[in-house]
Amino acid sequence: MVEPNTPAIALENLQFAWAKHHPCLDIPSLLIHRGEHIFLHGESGSGKSTLLGILGGVHLAQVGMVSILGQRLDTLSSAARDRFRADHIGFLFQQFNLIPYLSVLENVLLPCRFSRYRHSNLRESAPTEAHRLLAALGIDATLWSRKVTSLSIGQQQRVAAVRALIGSPEIIIADEPTSALDAHHQLHFLHLLKQECLANQATLLFVSHDHRLASNFHRSIALSDLNQAGRQAFA
Repeated sequence: MVEPNTPAIALENLQFAWAKHHPCLDIPSLLIHRGEHIFLHGESGSGKSTLLGILGGVHLAQVGMVSILGQRLDTLSSAARDRFRADHIGFLFQQFNLIPYLSVLENVLLPCRFSRYRHSNLRESAPTEAHRLLAALGIDATLWSRKVTSLSIGQQQRVAAVRALIGSPEIIIADEPTSALDAHHQLHFLHLLKQECLANQATLLFVSHDHRLASNFHRSIALSDLNQAGRQAFA
């Protein structure tokens, strides 16, 4: 059980480099509290996706501390980091990463198949909770048994959001999730996403280059303000 006052995300003296002597991230500190909704923005190539990979335990920083919900990721094995990510973080990817040969419902239920923790968080049966979330995000019941590839891009995006939300993970990380939507559908989607996060008291880290959305969040953070390596690279 995570203590209520434990930060959702804490970074200290983080350094990461893809190539020796060429760091792409150098972040002295970042603290995100539980339940916060954060808008993170940065230029293309500024290291946003790399940072998300570090927060999810896909990449390990060469220097510094990464703590997620009080758990230092560098103390876990690769397999343990995968389990921790599946249990506690719902990822909404820019390209959705849906499984094309599975139905809408089968895609949504995947996190509960892979994570006993998220399955145990369900208020009702997994299908019932999936149905509730799909309906809340505007996916009609006539579509639930169809292959996910038969849906429109906007519908697929909402299915990916439901998959990230099911099982009430403590942290939702959304990587450019509205890039393919017009302004009206962006705001509608964002409202629904935030509504579900509020209901579960989940922390939301929303990554986008669209500054128009920033006012919808508790805080807006520019990666360039955090990243000393980025400031040096673009100086």
